[in-house]
Amino acid sequence: MTIFALHSPEASLVLEQSGNALLWRHLGLKLDVEGLPPLASTRGAATFSLDADVPFASAPGLGWFGPLAVGIAGQVLRWAVTDVAADADTLRVTVTDADTGLILEQGFRAVHGGFEISATLGNDGPVPIAIDHLAGALLPLPAGLDRILSWRGRHAAEFVECVEPLPAHQWRRESRRGLPGHGGPPGLYLLGQCAGWDQGLVLAAQLAWSGDAALAVERDDEGRYLLSAGMADGFTLQPGQRFAAPPLLLAISGQGRNGAMQQMHGLVRARLDWPSGTMRPRPVHLNSWEACYFGHDQARILELAQAAAAIGAERFILDDGWFLGRNHDRAGLGDWTADPAKYPDGLKPLADAVNALGLEFGLWVEPEMVNPDSDLYRAHPDWALHVPGAPQPTARNQLVLNLSLPVVEDYLFTALDTLLREVPIAYLKWDHNRDLAPPGGIGQVQGLYRLLARLRAAHPNVEIESCAGGGGRIDAGIAQFTHRFWTSDNLDAVSRVTIQRGFQAFFPPEVMGTHVGASPAHATGRRQTLGFRAGVALPGHFGVELDPAKLPETERAELAGWIAFHKQWRHLLHGQTLVMGEGPDGLLWQASGDGADWLVLVTRIAPPQDRRPQPLLLPFLAGAGPVHARLLARAGSTPHRGFGEPELRAALSGEGVRFPADWLAHAGLPMPPLLAESVAVFHLKA
Repeated sequence: MTIFALHSPEASLVLEQSGNALLWRHLGLKLDVEGLPPLASTRGAATFSLDADVPFASAPGLGWFGPLAVGIAGQVLRWAVTDVAADADTLRVTVTDADTGLILEQGFRAVHGGFEISATLGNDGPVPIAIDHLAGALLPLPAGLDRILSWRGRHAAEFVECVEPLPAHQWRRESRRGLPGHGGPPGLYLLGQCAGWDQGLVLAAQLAWSGDAALAVERDDEGRYLLSAGMADGFTLQPGQRFAAPPLLLAISGQGRNGAMQQMHGLVRARLDWPSGTMRPRPVHLNSWEACYFGHDQARILELAQAAAAIGAERFILDDGWFLGRNHDRAGLGDWTADPAKYPDGLKPLADAVNALGLEFGLWVEPEMVNPDSDLYRAHPDWALHVPGAPQPTARNQLVLNLSLPVVEDYLFTALDTLLREVPIAYLKWDHNRDLAPPGGIGQVQGLYRLLARLRAAHPNVEIESCAGGGGRIDAGIAQFTHRFWTSDNLDAVSRVTIQRGFQAFFPPEVMGTHVGASPAHATGRRQTLGFRAGVALPGHFGVELDPAKLPETERAELAGWIAFHKQWRHLLHGQTLVMGEGPDGLLWQASGDGADWLVLVTRIAPPQDRRPQPLLLPFLAGAGPVHARLLARAGSTPHRGFGEPELRAALSGEGVRFPADWLAHAGLPMPPLLAESVAVFHLKA
C-alpha cells in the first residue's frame, strides 16, 4: 500500500494505491496521514456489497455503480493505473484502457488556498472514439455535510439563493442553453452540519467552463456521497488527439462560507490576466445604454461624455446603437463599422474627444451574434448555427454565429482587430443576448476562447467585460480572458443587494460590475434614493448608468461625491479579503480589507422590526487588538430627528471610537438607526 496526500492550508486530499488500483481515502479538512492503515483493514463485509473496494475510475460492468469518469456507449473500460507522480503541490494519476487505447490523466493541484482538479483524455488507439461524457472531476464527499447551497435565476433576476438538504438519491444541475445562465457559474456550496458564515465545514466548487455543464451530488446505498462535474456535451476523440476537460476549482474550509469564499476568490484571481500583469485601480465607468439607448449620435454622446467627466468618471462606454443600421435591435449585428448617419467620420474623432476629456473610451460589441437583417447574414447565411432543413428560431431578433467555423472566427477577429487598431479603444463590453438554439456544443465555446485569446494577444492592454443579457455568462472559464462581469441588467438597488452577494460567493468584488442606475429603476419601476443606489454599488467595479445632466443639481453633486468616496476607498474594496454576514433584525453586511484595515458596509433592505438597533457582531475581528471604528457615511433614507443621536454614536460619526477587537467580535459594533433601503459605511483600523 502507498498513500499519496496533497494538502492545502485547510484541507487534504488522500489516495491509496493498492496494486494497479487507486482508491480514495479522504477529501476534506486537513489531517495527518502518518501511520494510516490500509482501507481494506477498516471496512468489514457488507451484505450484498462486493468483497473488494472498487476504484472510482472503473466503469459499469466491473463493479463501479457510481457516476462515470468517462462514458462511451456500449463500452466497458478496464482502467489500469500506469503512473502516479506527486510533489509538494501536485498529484497526477494516469490510467489506461488497453482495449481502446484511451489514456486518462487526472491532475490535482493545491494552489491559492484551494485545489484545481483537471482531467485530460487521450486516444492512443487506431480509430476515432465517440465520448459521451468526460468528468472534469469525480470526488468523494466527506461525512457531516447536510445541505446544498446553489443559485438559480433568469434575466434581470440573477443569483437567487436556494438551500436544499443533501439528496436521498441525486441532486443535479445541468445547463442546456449554450452558456451557464443567469443562476451564476456551474457551481455549488456544500455545507456541513451547523455550518454558517464563520464556522463549520464548507466545500465550494465551480467548473471553469462557459458552455453547457452538469454538476451532480448523489448518494449510493452504502451511504457515500459523490460529486461529479463536467461538460454536458460529448465529443469525438481522433487517434493521437488529447482533450483537456475544463478544470474544477475546489475550496474546502473549516471556517464556514467565508473561508470557502475567500479560497474561491484566490482561485479565480489566479486566472485573471490583467494588462501589464497587475490590477490597477478599477476605473469608474459611465455607460451610455440606459442614458439614451439607441437614440444617439456623435453630438449626443459627446454631451454625455462631458457630463461623465464632470462628475469624476474615468471611463466612458459607448453601448449598443453605434454601428451600421443599428437604430433598434432588429438589424445590424455582424456589420461592425460605424453608422455614417450617426458617426460620419467613424468612431475615432469621438474617441479622441472622449480621451481629451480625461476619459478612457470603451465600446459595446456582440460579436457572436448576427441579425438576419445585416450585410453579413445576407452574404453568409450558412455562418449562423443551423440544422439543415429546420427552422432557425430567433431571439431578440438575432441568430448565433457558428464559432467552430474557422472562417467565422477569422472574420470576427479581423473586424474587431480593425476597430481596435483604428480607434483608441481601451475596453470592450462583450455581450451575448440569447440562448443557443440550435446548440453549438463544445466547438462553440472553444471558438469563443480562441477568438478572445487572439484578441488579447494582439491587444494586451484592452480590458474586456463579459456580459450576457446581464449575468448570463459569469464563470471561471471566460475569466481567463476578461476583467469584469456585468452582474445584471437589473439596476434596482434592492434587487442588486442579493444578486451581488450571490455573485461574490464565487467571484471577487473587483470584477463585479455595479452601476448607479436611474430612479425609477428601468427593470422594476421601483424608486430609491440616489444615496441608497450608490451605497449598494460601492463594493464592486463602480459605475453610472444614467445621464448626469438630467439630474437635479443637488443629486448631480451627490453622485459626484459618491464617486469621489469610492475612489478614496477602493483600495480596501478590491483585491482584498472579503467577509460576509447577517446581523440582527434583517441587516446584511460585508467587510473588505487587508487584515488590519477594513471597510464595512451594512445594508438594510426592509424596515426594522426592533425599537432600537442592536449591535452588529463582527467575528472576523477576534484577536485583532484595539480597533478604531468610525462611521464614514450613511446612504439612503435619513432617520427622522426624533430618533436622536446618543453620545457614542455621535462620536462614531465624528472622530471615531476605540474598541477592543474582541468586544466588536463578540458584543458587537453599535449601529446607528437605519431605515429601509439604506447603507452604513464604517472604517475599522486595528
